[in-house]
Amino acid sequence: MFTLNSTAIIYGRHLDVAQRMLDFDYLSGRTPSVAGFIDPGSKRSSVTKLFFGGEEILIPIYSDFDSIPADTTIDTLINLASFRSATESTWEAIHSERFVHIVIIAEGIPERNIREIIAYNDTHANIRIIWPATAWAIIGGTLRMGNSGWSLDNIVASGLYSPGSVGFVSRSGGMSNEMFRVIGTRTDGIHTGIALGGDRFVCSTFRDIILDYSQNPEIKMIVMLGEVGSRDELEIAELLVAKKITKPVVAYVSGSFAEALTTEVQFGHAGAKANADEEKASYKNKALREAGARVPESYADFGDLISSVAQELGIASSGVRTNTEIQQKLQIINTRKPTRFTSTISDERDEDVLYNGRPLTEYIGDASIAKVIGALWLKRDLPGYALDYINTIIILLADHGPAVSGATNTIVTARAGKDILSSLVSGLMTIGPRFGGAIDGAARTWYEAVDQKETPEHLITRMKNSGNPIQGIGHKVKSKFNPDNRCEILRQLAKNIPSIKHLNYALSVETLTLEKRANLILNVDGHIAASLLDIFVSIGMTPSEIEIYIDAGIFNAFFILARSIGFIGHALDQKRLGEPLYRTAWEDIYYGE
Repeated sequence: MFTLNSTAIIYGRHLDVAQRMLDFDYLSGRTPSVAGFIDPGSKRSSVTKLFFGGEEILIPIYSDFDSIPADTTIDTLINLASFRSATESTWEAIHSERFVHIVIIAEGIPERNIREIIAYNDTHANIRIIWPATAWAIIGGTLRMGNSGWSLDNIVASGLYSPGSVGFVSRSGGMSNEMFRVIGTRTDGIHTGIALGGDRFVCSTFRDIILDYSQNPEIKMIVMLGEVGSRDELEIAELLVAKKITKPVVAYVSGSFAEALTTEVQFGHAGAKANADEEKASYKNKALREAGARVPESYADFGDLISSVAQELGIASSGVRTNTEIQQKLQIINTRKPTRFTSTISDERDEDVLYNGRPLTEYIGDASIAKVIGALWLKRDLPGYALDYINTIIILLADHGPAVSGATNTIVTARAGKDILSSLVSGLMTIGPRFGGAIDGAARTWYEAVDQKETPEHLITRMKNSGNPIQGIGHKVKSKFNPDNRCEILRQLAKNIPSIKHLNYALSVETLTLEKRANLILNVDGHIAASLLDIFVSIGMTPSEIEIYIDAGIFNAFFILARSIGFIGHALDQKRLGEPLYRTAWEDIYYGE
């Protein structure tokens, strides 16, 4: 069912569960099995740090199933949603068609919901679903699902970090953890151990799992721990009689003591209640024994019987469960400490500084600042059309004369005798909604409108009713009759972008706004915002990634970077000219009462 290549998505931001899985992976010598989290409460994707051995690794957090990149290799969902949302999230997982296995932990799921999913899965999806109220599963040396196997000490003592030859199945999670230790100290260990869950209706049964075990050549022996209630164990007896299970089966059905009580007993599991003689523990133990299973007289004899069969098969325990390598790994796990900062874009620890994993020297021969921006801002190697566009906007935005507020502030500060840094910062502090800060706003407008399929007419009406201007539309000087040459340059460059749906939308808005006033053009900010969105889509960014960049303010960052060149130029110009301290003339000030 699971292999060393199996990887899981965890539904819910359960970092402790993921860390236990990663610690098992590290002890087992496999690659990390946790491919990410689904955090339905978040609005966008992000990452978190967890340990793999003594080293920290980044694990992605997705907002929903749709935001998981198509190239993410996953086959298992571990659903840790509460009983209130487990059904809905399971349906979403099934319909995503991403998973081969789904393991669901929640208790208290309405039985009707469970039966609907079972019926649909049997006829449509054919996913291995272990649900509900399960305590997960574990595959020796291969995959640990959440807290299966209990503590790390029990994992080591039971030898679960290496594959064995015994297939184990039970309803109970707590008893499974105990049985792992019983089996691990008497045999060569667990191959696969599964707790099916204790509810009345379950998606996988003893029959399903044991038939899988019987067909797996790596499993030499099957151990089943049943319980009072249902006739699932009787199906195993029938399969033994029909010779559909030929491997040795050691089985015990617990709960026979309830038959000596004068009152009816309901155990902790919803399904652990005998409603007929054939659902009683003694009846099922007798049927299994007569069918050929090895059944002890009591649970106290279960371990000895397992040991006896293992010796017959030549898979008895060697008595050694730890070694120097495992002890060293445990020492690393127990002494590790988290780092305080995270950087994913550059690394200066080696001889050559790395930009997004590539040596700095590799960027020099290209003579392209856009390549460095791609590495440090977007963590991508950008295609030619994106490099050309970014290089161009850096040039076009570098300066717009001394009269704009940022340049004026820079000049005034430089003439006050302040240094280049102070002068630059003074200019940068003026960037905002009224000066240079409209690219972010325009990007959000175009992105949300296209995403929500809002017509240009509706957008214009909505913005008018809100009393807010459409950022990216309008210019104080330029108009339809006095066009901005920079916009024409950007429009021609955008033709090289594979998809320009955002720019086309923005131009459709411009067509309508020009009918109202000649200066309501799609300005430079609007052009840049739309085309950068189109570039982001064309290089394969997910909607969640794009929203992160919009929220972070990356669109304004292009203006900030470019205009810093011009501000520094104005500061140096004032220093070179030796201009004196600036004082505003009285005639430029209205002194009102």
